[in-house]
Amino acid sequence: MEHFENIYTRAAQRKGGEQALNFLLNKAVPDQDIAKYDDSRILSAFTKKIFQSGFVWRVVENKWSEFERLFFNFDIDKVLMMPDELLEKRAQDPAIIRNAKKVMTIRDNALMIHDIQIEKNMTFAQWIAHWPSSEIVKLWIYLKKHGSRLGGNTGPYALRALGKDTFLLTQDIEAYFRSQKLIEGGLTSLRNLNIIQECFNQWQQESGLDMQTLSQLIAYGVGDNFVGMQGRGE
Repeated sequence: MEHFENIYTRAAQRKGGEQALNFLLNKAVPDQDIAKYDDSRILSAFTKKIFQSGFVWRVVENKWSEFERLFFNFDIDKVLMMPDELLEKRAQDPAIIRNAKKVMTIRDNALMIHDIQIEKNMTFAQWIAHWPSSEIVKLWIYLKKHGSRLGGNTGPYALRALGKDTFLLTQDIEAYFRSQKLIEGGLTSLRNLNIIQECFNQWQQESGLDMQTLSQLIAYGVGDNFVGMQGRGE
């Protein structure tokens, strides 16, 4: 695998120098700040990414205030008390995206959050905050297994939206790992996820940077190049 210095140098060259590159980079939210989030914010982020998956993000964003209104601002206890009949009624409301299966995930994911609150005796936000970025793919796997529709890129993108330090498996990131012959076969096989995690851990040790920044640097070093502008990789 490449050393971090090579990755950084290539990204800087493609983006017009170090100053231009550094302008594009943004860091993850500190874990101590994430720990202060209300769990309603977590459920909201999960739900938004679920509805944005396979849909026009702008439309979901424009309707989001209505989502908040119809689902009690994603208050965990209130959502858990919603019976099937009420969820079905909400799923038919034209004020939001009418998708019954995705609406049902709101209560399912509220239950996952509630279970962690009870089991760990802490908020879900605190639980996420305490999760080490050096094992972030294990958090992805947990969300996929115990949550609803949080597999694939949905869970990782939701974590990124919340500010949790994570890399993303974008097209550019995948292209990089395949071009370096670090992975083969299915991108999200357990073997490949572990290899990718180990590489990011090594680069983090070399650079002292967070996973989010490293992910951006790799993406800026491959794929479409827009000097001085954020490319599609991140």
